[in-house]
Amino acid sequence: MVEAFTELAAPFYMQIKLIHLLAVMVWLFSTAVAYQNYLVPAFQAWRASPNDAQAIAMRNLAIERFDKGVVLEHVAFPVIMITGPVLWLVTGYGAESDWFVFKMLIVFGIFLPIEIMDYYLSHFGGNKARHRHAGDMEAYERDVEMHWRFLVSVTWPIVFFGVLAVVLAVLKPQF
Repeated sequence: MVEAFTELAAPFYMQIKLIHLLAVMVWLFSTAVAYQNYLVPAFQAWRASPNDAQAIAMRNLAIERFDKGVVLEHVAFPVIMITGPVLWLVTGYGAESDWFVFKMLIVFGIFLPIEIMDYYLSHFGGNKARHRHAGDMEAYERDVEMHWRFLVSVTWPIVFFGVLAVVLAVLKPQF
């Protein structure tokens, strides 16, 4: 069955690769501008004046809009996780390809756990708008803090390892 699927997908290798790479670009860069130019300044202003109602309102607006904005990223990631294995089946790269093993360690060891947490914080139990609409401001504040700490801790590793994964995939270096 796997062989039949591989034979079926092989003629479409370049199209699948294009979809995969476009999804990688959307996933890697779709929230960078919002994070750097809207979220960071709003949280810095709030940290400087934690009791200022205007700073709190701007922080809340920024994080809730960020939650909505990451939908592009959260659609792109499953596309990556589907097209990646298809490309793997078609190309046959495996454990003998050091670059491929390293890239898979990055994807499954770093990106997948980060994305699971990010989905939770943005859309599921950590969804701030849902807490606000329910009137649960204690949960709202807790999740704003958690999401902010999460974003601060994962943003630069995502950028670094994301670019590294692209470099590995394009250059296919031998170690």
